[in-house]
Amino acid sequence: MNNSPALSTSSGSAGNPLRLVFAVIAVLAVAGILLSAVALQRHYAKSATNFCEFSQKFNCDIVNRSEYSSILGIPVAGIGVVGYGFLLFLSAFWRDLRETPLRLLVASFAGWGFALYLTYIEARVLEAWCVLCLASLAIITIIAALSIIVRVKSPNP
Repeated sequence: MNNSPALSTSSGSAGNPLRLVFAVIAVLAVAGILLSAVALQRHYAKSATNFCEFSQKFNCDIVNRSEYSSILGIPVAGIGVVGYGFLLFLSAFWRDLRETPLRLLVASFAGWGFALYLTYIEARVLEAWCVLCLASLAIITIIAALSIIVRVKSPNP
């Protein structure tokens, strides 16, 4: 049982501005899960697709099937599904816990850093872009920015 005091974002405080920020983060996390799930499906797909192929420079299959699409045998897109899932649980189900603002900040910045690393690989190593990955980068960037707001506005130090 967690004896930590709760944040003042519970259902009874409908006027609390943090409640809206947590809701936006949750919606963005769901979008991130969906994008990552599609990328994961493309990672395991046996055939090429036109789904995300605009040119040799914008081709999700090149990125999602490259040697950089897995880390220690774990697909990067699978890491994205789990990471966004964690952000969803923090923002939707654990938002009342005292530790949530800091956990949300740390998790979102870890995800953002990872996304920046993957973007570097796309730009400098693969020289190909995945539209799904770029959309995910935009989502995690917004979540990270919103997590700063949650941490700063949180009543807990």
